[in-house]
Amino acid sequence: MIRVLSLAGAVVGAVSLSQFPEFSQQYQQRLGGQVDALTVEVKAFDASALAAGLGREEALEQIEGTPFLDSHHADERAMFARHARLSDHLMALRAAGPLERLMMPQRFADPDTLRATWAEFAPAVPVSVAGAASAGAGFIGGWLVMAGLLGLIFAPFRRMRRPAHAKDKRREPELRRDAPVARPTLVAETPSHVPRLAGAKR
Repeated sequence: MIRVLSLAGAVVGAVSLSQFPEFSQQYQQRLGGQVDALTVEVKAFDASALAAGLGREEALEQIEGTPFLDSHHADERAMFARHARLSDHLMALRAAGPLERLMMPQRFADPDTLRATWAEFAPAVPVSVAGAASAGAGFIGGWLVMAGLLGLIFAPFRRMRRPAHAKDKRREPELRRDAPVARPTLVAETPSHVPRLAGAKR
């Protein structure tokens, strides 16, 4: 039963992971769109600050003093931080190959982009080398994960099913072996009923 379930987990892992190259490609495209949109906002803010003879930090310091300005200040800082973070992820994904992206889950951590990509993701037949390699990795990973989980689940039942006599057998004292009894040496004697010849010498 464990083998059958492990095989099922391996198949699910292979099918799921075989779609990763296509998913990562679509995620990267959406991430690029997010970075482009944020870049426009960053450049617009910097241009406005420069027109006023201010740098970015100086301009941000002036957006304070009232609840509305404080909120706007926080939004602008969050926008700059998001732009820097997503730009870093995009550069790393563009520099990596399909199989290398498999080892970079932290680069797919933007919730908005991830949600939007998944909502419109169209599975593709894995005909590329990367797709086949991902499927193989998913098969092995799915098998190991499922086998490990099932092993942990069924371990207590295996202990319970162990027969009681198997435990008693190990505790049985060894049979005492007495020392072998020595057999007496038989001495050949002349039967009493056999007549002896008078005067005969041996």
